[in-house]
Formats: sequence, structure tokens, C-alpha cells
Amino acid sequence: MIRVASYNIQKSIGTDFRRRPERILDVLVELDADVIALQEVDRRFGARITSLSPAAIAEATGYRPVVFGARPQSLGWHGNTLLVRKDIEVVAQRTLILPGLEPRGAVLADLQLHNTGFRVVGLHLGLLGLWRKRQAQAVLDQLEALEQPLPTVIMGDLNEWSVNGGCLANFSRDHHVGWPGPSYPSMRPVFSYDRIIASADVSIDAVGVHGTAMARVASDHLPVWAHLGLNGESLALHEAGATRAG
Repeated sequence: MIRVASYNIQKSIGTDFRRRPERILDVLVELDADVIALQEVDRRFGARITSLSPAAIAEATGYRPVVFGARPQSLGWHGNTLLVRKDIEVVAQRTLILPGLEPRGAVLADLQLHNTGFRVVGLHLGLLGLWRKRQAQAVLDQLEALEQPLPTVIMGDLNEWSVNGGCLANFSRDHHVGWPGPSYPSMRPVFSYDRIIASADVSIDAVGVHGTAMARVASDHLPVWAHLGLNGESLALHEAGATRAG
């Protein structure tokens, strides 16, 4: 079993409109996951400087970031990045380009834990329903085109207000779509924007929203989490000829 989580940190700005990265770091420790997908990790304007420095993450938590930033001071790709526990090996990584009227992207990493390989995608979809559907399909198409299939988890802020329609219909054709519960806005959650989705060879054994007192003030989204079971044989990625991470 692995524990994963997804968290839109709103550039480390809390519900009091103050940028307090230390609160986000405290919530990451509370989550105690193996892999965490972050959205809105970088500031919106200018140099898009990350709101969470890699040094602060390493010092305060048991994670290290997979750096996808195209800019020198950025951590994410269109604000998306992944955090992994220090005993998880990053075997390969890439960015995914998504269509849209507004800049959107997703990040992907092939990971290995105790000789078990799995793939994680972190994403943040757009505000318009038509483009969310196109972006979801673009992610699925790019996964389908990869040479080596792996047990896969897709997680992030989908901005999808419907329960099982819209872009969720694209994902549900061949994947399990987890429903953690309402996660936005964090003080009084109404919308289930944040989702965890798994390929058919992965079981979602438990799923939920992390609604602690700290999480309710650290960002306008609450984190969501899932316990996943990887079915079938373990995959030793060292022997599979996967492209090594840089």
C-alpha cells in the first residue's frame, strides 16, 4: 500500500491572505504521505519564484521535490510539482503540455519504492468545462503513448464542480475516480475540486479530505489523500530500460 495526497497550496497564501509557507510545511508533515502532488506552488507573476524553497522542504519535512520548473527560481511546471519521500527513487520525469486558453500543464514521474514501480501525474485543470475535458483527454492520450505502462495515479485540482460528469467522465472510462469529499473552500468546503484517480491495476482502498485546523487556514483548498494498492507483479524499473531522471 502507498499513501498519496494532493494539495493546492495557493502560493502559500492562507485564508487570512498572508503568505506563510511554514503553515504549508506543517500540513505536509501532517499528511504523512509517500507522494504529494502540489498545485500553485509558484508565485503567479514575474520570475514565478517558488513559494516553497527546496531547502525549506528538506529541512522541515521528510520529502524532497521533483523539480519541474522551467525557470531558475521556479519549482513547478505551470505551478505543479511532486514531493516524494526520501526513500523513493525518481526513475524518470517529464512535463505534459495541455491545451487551453490559459496556460496549463501537468507533471509526471515514474517512481520506485521497494522494487515496486508506479507512475504519478500531478495536474491542475482549467476553469472552463470544455477545456477541462480536452485537457483530461490530452493527459490520457499522452499516458497511452508512453512505451512502458505502469500502475498510475493521477491527482490534482480538477476545478470540476460536477459529481461524475464533465472531465470526470473522460477519466472514468478506464480509471477509478476517487471521491474524497468536498475540499473547497477550506473553511467551509462545498466543492469536490480535488480528486485522486487510479488506473485499473490500482485499487483505491481509502480516500478522504485532510481537514485539520492548520489545513483550514493554510490555503483555500484542503488536501485530499488516498491509500492505494498496487495490483499485479512488482515492476523493477532499473531493469525495464526506462529513461533515467535528470
